Amino acid sequence: MKLSLAQLNPVVGDLKGNSKKIIAATQKASEQNANLLITPELSLLGYPPRDLLLNPLLIESQWEFLDKIASYISHETQGLSILVGIAEPTPDLQIPKLFNSIALVTEHGWNVIGRKQLLPTYDVFDEKRYFRPAKKSGFFELHIKQKTWVLGLTICEDLWVEEEIQGQRITGTDPIADLATKKIDLLLNLSASPFTHNKESLRHQIASKAAKRLCCPVIYLNQVGGNDELIFDGSSFATNSQGQITLSLPRCKEYLAIWDSTTQTNISTSLLVDPQELLLQALVLGLRDYAAKCNFSSALIGLSGGIDSALVAIIACAALGANKVSAVLMPSPWSSAGSIKDAKELAERLKIKTTTIPITSLMEAYDQTLKIPLGETPYGLTAENLQARIRGTLLMAIANQQKHLLLSTGNKSELAVGYCTLYGDMNGGLSVIGDIYKTNVFTLCHWLDSTKAHHCRNILGLPKEGELVGSAIRTKPPSAELSPNQLDSDSLPAYEVLDPILESLIEKKANPTTLIKQGYDSILVRKVQKLLKQSEFKRRQAPPMLKVSGQAFGSGWRIPIAST
Repeated sequence: MKLSLAQLNPVVGDLKGNSKKIIAATQKASEQNANLLITPELSLLGYPPRDLLLNPLLIESQWEFLDKIASYISHETQGLSILVGIAEPTPDLQIPKLFNSIALVTEHGWNVIGRKQLLPTYDVFDEKRYFRPAKKSGFFELHIKQKTWVLGLTICEDLWVEEEIQGQRITGTDPIADLATKKIDLLLNLSASPFTHNKESLRHQIASKAAKRLCCPVIYLNQVGGNDELIFDGSSFATNSQGQITLSLPRCKEYLAIWDSTTQTNISTSLLVDPQELLLQALVLGLRDYAAKCNFSSALIGLSGGIDSALVAIIACAALGANKVSAVLMPSPWSSAGSIKDAKELAERLKIKTTTIPITSLMEAYDQTLKIPLGETPYGLTAENLQARIRGTLLMAIANQQKHLLLSTGNKSELAVGYCTLYGDMNGGLSVIGDIYKTNVFTLCHWLDSTKAHHCRNILGLPKEGELVGSAIRTKPPSAELSPNQLDSDSLPAYEVLDPILESLIEKKANPTTLIKQGYDSILVRKVQKLLKQSEFKRRQAPPMLKVSGQAFGSGWRIPIAST
């Protein structure tokens, strides 16, 4: 038996475009003599469709495109079957009114053969808002060359039932245990699993466990591409019945691969990717797809000479091309000559165009205008925030006029403690590194400037050799330069101290008392916890940010603004 694995990049809600991708994959699968083509979870709608699922017309429109796919098979690729992920209406009017389902499409038409059983409602997932859980596992028979194959079906979370590997699991049935009674020959898992650190290793462990429990190979097919803040890395794979990886699909790109039952025992020699390379690839994919799917062809960045804006500029060049990236330098009286020089040299290395707009006269005009209602010239934090807001206003005006996507350059550490300015440096249509702590920004930039990154840089169209970020940017003390000789450390603890506390509070949900018992300074821990809480109103107004961690400040973070 030959299976074609279509690692597709859908646009959410684009039934016409997504069905064309499926049909194109069908044609290639037919040319490769495949018997079955499989596509990811909700492949016709794209994942996650969220409240688009509440639109009855969109749901009903699926049938037209399923019929078109069936008609194509009938006329062009007879004998090939396709698994397509759809949202299936329930037969009654009770809420939720849908199943997350798999349709088998053949030359004779289509019918539903599997439904998702375990519906995630943690982090970014809210599937119980839309779907009902199925009560049994799906499976079907495929007759090929006088042999009948029994294929088991799971959808994404249905595979994630191993508490000792995951550390937790959704309450409910065990689809793998149910399928064990069916004596299946092959397990298919159609997924839309977002990228996070170490996720690929977890997927391998989970699939390997299922293969051993079922005594059969497992195919894990994942969606690829960025949809809003979520990044789907693809990284699809197959195991043999012993749980060893026998086939690996590329990360972060659309791809069509063939799984052949006669060669599936061959162990894959796919090399592990450096975590920094995988992180960079994911961020590039997330930005590229966000821009394309939101109809932006170019990006704008405020370039300060600091490490955050430098990293965002590099990601933007890799995602869109240097000729599609513009940078604005906006020096104030407190901007150091070194920062201006560093920003210009970075732009030269990346070959991006820059515009310099000094803001001293604008600061003076604001001072004079506000002196009337305030009774004095703005000073302290008010004056510092005015600088950020002047810059934010200039960037938004340029982005509006020239139809750029304005990229916010703030990092996770700053967003966590509120070291950022609403309507200033928080302005933008997308926060590229808003889920990366400052220490991790430094780590990624050091890797980018090392020889280890040369191959990846070449693939992404970045300058292949020499420094990219630059040692001057990598080694300077972090500073917003909003007042004379200002450093981040004037207001915050060193990021090497701050970030582990933030990670414990945000991602590990650690209790401050526990951190203090572990040896952290009690006053510092309480201060950081207070800053985290009181900055919630700022984060609620931040642009969407690309999610790469287990807990990002986005749709999966639902902390009240007003709380004790």
